[in-house]
Amino acid sequence: MAREYFSARRVLVTGGAGFVGSHLIDRLIAAGDEVLCVDNLFTGAKANIAHLLGHPRFEFLRHDVCLRLFVEVEAIFNLACPASPIHYQHDPVQTTKVSVIGSINMLGLAKRIKVPILQASTSEVYGDPTQHPQTEGYWGNVNPIGLRSCYDEGKRCAETLFFDYHRQHGIDIKVARIFNTYGPRMHPSDGRVVSNFVMQALRGEDITIFGDGSQTRSFCYVDDLVEGLLRLMSSREGFTGPVNIGNPVEFTIRELAELVIEMTGARSKLVQRPLPSDDPTQRKPDISLARAELDWEPSIALREGLVKTIDYFRQLAN
Repeated sequence: MAREYFSARRVLVTGGAGFVGSHLIDRLIAAGDEVLCVDNLFTGAKANIAHLLGHPRFEFLRHDVCLRLFVEVEAIFNLACPASPIHYQHDPVQTTKVSVIGSINMLGLAKRIKVPILQASTSEVYGDPTQHPQTEGYWGNVNPIGLRSCYDEGKRCAETLFFDYHRQHGIDIKVARIFNTYGPRMHPSDGRVVSNFVMQALRGEDITIFGDGSQTRSFCYVDDLVEGLLRLMSSREGFTGPVNIGNPVEFTIRELAELVIEMTGARSKLVQRPLPSDDPTQRKPDISLARAELDWEPSIALREGLVKTIDYFRQLAN
């Protein structure tokens, strides 16, 4: 369990109607907190928070974090940003604005009201890594002008802003580098590998893999991720991160596809397509720092998490 940090506090979660944000809010509400969920619903969905509408400790505000926000809260989780290639490449300029201007606005709010703020950063700051597994000290291998740069470089700039606000203004910051995460409430058309494979299998379609499927990913179930975020926010004073939050068990894309076919009972075949531009060939977190500082490591195996994820997508399809 996460160490105690929140106690009937008023917490702001930006991007709270999204996949990860909505699960985080569930945990905060269950812990007794009041939650202000802010989302412009570009990629988030009211369906993800529908069960909370009307709850006495939950409030939803439709708002774009690129615009300033004046509220009174006691802690901020900044999760606002499209996180899948299909979504963040749809409007790349706005994606960069969310990471940069949105971070400036949320850091400005944290500065004014003197509260801690956690940034949901990403493993994409490592780019196509030359170090494997990736440690927090690795500076990355990122193309600054590629199709994915709006997200990768936007998140890198956001980390810069967080640490400069911390050094210059004494803001209490926490930075999490989130690796591939999956689970219920993923958008069925977000273009991520788990949702892609599951939806294709459930529709009886062939499963599309890019390249030969030998590229690797590490898949963290959303409940494990949320636990890591809560532990980071409740970590010792002065510990800022960045800290990798992800599952260090590595799978090839082909292995994932074959597991999805087995678990869905589909008759899908694997169809190869060319690799997209700047697609990382390997991704695996070194979570030594999370183990040491947060006493955290994931506990839900891929097969166990896929059972819940496949069931969720089955219900959507019906």
